[in-house]
Amino acid sequence: MTLVDTHAHLDQQEFDSDRAAVIERASGAGVKHVIGVSVGLQSSLALLKLAGDFPGMHVAVGVHPNYTHEAQSGDWDQICALARQPRVVALGETGLDRYRDYAPFALQQDYFERHIRLSQETGLPFIVHARDSLPDILEMLRAARVRGPLTGVMHSYTGDIHTARECIDLGLYVSFAGMLTFKKSQELRAVATEIPADRLLVETDSPYLSPEPFRGKRNEPAHVVHTAARLAEARSTSVEVIARITTANARRLFRLPE
Repeated sequence: MTLVDTHAHLDQQEFDSDRAAVIERASGAGVKHVIGVSVGLQSSLALLKLAGDFPGMHVAVGVHPNYTHEAQSGDWDQICALARQPRVVALGETGLDRYRDYAPFALQQDYFERHIRLSQETGLPFIVHARDSLPDILEMLRAARVRGPLTGVMHSYTGDIHTARECIDLGLYVSFAGMLTFKKSQELRAVATEIPADRLLVETDSPYLSPEPFRGKRNEPAHVVHTAARLAEARSTSVEVIARITTANARRLFRLPE
């Protein structure tokens, strides 16, 4: 059984003491590819260095909405240059966040638009962070779709099925993380049963959002197996089927090697 963790922050300090062991455990659990997702320029550079050491790792470069206010002059130009690196398979994470007020909302919108335009220019998918901001996200996606096709993923999705369907219609995939396994997440699991099989992804968002039975502990890519198993249960199928579907989808979206 092969899985892809489509969203992990393996450059973060939570992994400094055992990063190689974390990646080895992931491989042992069948997680053969991990998308390392950046939050800024330095994060992008760190993840590209890691990808040079670990063949199954690929990178998304970009500026997280909550860190847009920390971006320095020239950072975006370097992100655009890094997007041409061979191990880069996506842009982000980008998007909008009304839950935290770290960065001015207009600045978040500016950077979200930059990522979308760079995606349309390069063909790389963009990874969307959406916290308390789905109406704003949809408004910008609709406007961008007028310019041309969109390709990307709604990361760690927690919205309703109507929003998910519109995102899919706009060209995006929908990814589920550890919240899908929580006892209180019946509504989210109901949404997950309605996502078309060819737009379904799984992720960890490591080191955050640990699934049951690891809730409250550091998350890591090997734990995506538990989210896949819960997704399989919700969709009345086997975890092997979910692994096959989501891996095929990830390979198609991120153009990963077989």
